[in-house]
Amino acid sequence: MIALITGASSGIGRDMAHVLSEQYGCDLILVARRMDRLQELKKELPTRVQAVACDLSREENCRKLYDRLRKKQIDILVNNAGFGLFGAFDEADLEREMQMIDTNIRAVHILTKLFLRDFLKRNKGYILNVASSAAFVPGPLLSSYYASKAYVLRLSEAIQEELRRRGSRVTLTVLCPGPVNTEFNQVAKVKFAVPGLSSRKVAQYGVQAMFRRRRVAVPGMMMKVVHIGRRFLPERFNVWACYYMQKRKQNR
Repeated sequence: MIALITGASSGIGRDMAHVLSEQYGCDLILVARRMDRLQELKKELPTRVQAVACDLSREENCRKLYDRLRKKQIDILVNNAGFGLFGAFDEADLEREMQMIDTNIRAVHILTKLFLRDFLKRNKGYILNVASSAAFVPGPLLSSYYASKAYVLRLSEAIQEELRRRGSRVTLTVLCPGPVNTEFNQVAKVKFAVPGLSSRKVAQYGVQAMFRRRRVAVPGMMMKVVHIGRRFLPERFNVWACYYMQKRKQNR
């Protein structure tokens, strides 16, 4: 099988490359902005690897990437590229927010649609969209990031139902981890208020969920409990609690 992974130079994407190559024998196409990191990762993996430097925040690059790879008969698409921005909505840099929205939403939307069409023609294929536990609630002080991940979750769930109703063998899984020990903190300029999971464990969990054709995958017992518990609480309380947790990140 051939797997395409975006955001593969670090964190969950990097560990998914290791899992898919070492445990499942997949050949890989790794996409990220930093070619030097992709080349380092390529040397660590036992299967065939193609490294592609690409800034997915630009729509034309998403389309060019698809055109470049459409004849590769890709079996797995992992939409992992993304980042977050911390701060009050009125204070956040607008250009940086637009770049985040283009990466977290537009790139996922474009690549999912284009590769899904090919998968449907062959009636096989796996898509793994990496969202976040942030997708389940509003996120004061990380408002745009939380909203972007909610888009990924709801888009993925809607596509899942369309695939189910047509009896397709193509599957789409959305991974919603809580805090993960990656470079997210440095980029968003925050510190997690609770301990994060290792990115390797999250990557392993996500890949297993994808092959088991699960719809929504939430790694970690704590986040499972939080996800279930929030359903029984008023939305206003969820927003308040989220603000409190984000504020703690800022003060740590």
